[in-house]
Amino acid sequence: MRESGEHLAFGKHHAGCIEVVCGSMFSGKTEELLRRIKRAHFARQRIQVFKPRVDNRYDAVKVVSHEGAKTEALAVANAAELFDMVQADTAIVGVDEVQFFDDEIVDVVQRLADRGSRVICAGLDQDYLGKPFGPMPHLMAIAEYVTKLHAVCSRCGREASRSQRVVAAESQLFVGGAADYEARCRVCFVAGVVEPSS
Repeated sequence: MRESGEHLAFGKHHAGCIEVVCGSMFSGKTEELLRRIKRAHFARQRIQVFKPRVDNRYDAVKVVSHEGAKTEALAVANAAELFDMVQADTAIVGVDEVQFFDDEIVDVVQRLADRGSRVICAGLDQDYLGKPFGPMPHLMAIAEYVTKLHAVCSRCGREASRSQRVVAAESQLFVGGAADYEARCRVCFVAGVVEPSS
């Protein structure tokens, strides 16, 4: 039995689609992307996975979750480069950390789905200020399937939907990990930089 929001029609003989997996830091977005990619491998589908070159936290050429799951990926500088690298026979296109791409990623994802690919995008839906992150709102609006995951609030243990930055960095595009962010619920989240939980 497939999980809610997961599309199982693969390949050029089926209509393409867009799937968005979103949530806060530490909510399991990349784990879910990798789970869907693994299932597609079992189905013997042609798969390509991409990541933004700016995200080299764990590996320059692999998509790696916070839990250590990983798969080979192509690191690209922008959406146009991603589109140019997708092979004609690719049935599944995975894109991790999609929030870091330029706005052109919306058009690229649309074009890939229109030509028959299943496009699975994973990314943060909100930035450290609690604002919609980059192209994510538009991607969520055009997607056939949207899955929103939750982490556990580092302060109170409730379901967390926001990413609390706990280091001094002003850019929205600051790429960080467990030392730089905490998952927080609506009540415990403070837009901007605060001291991390003890």
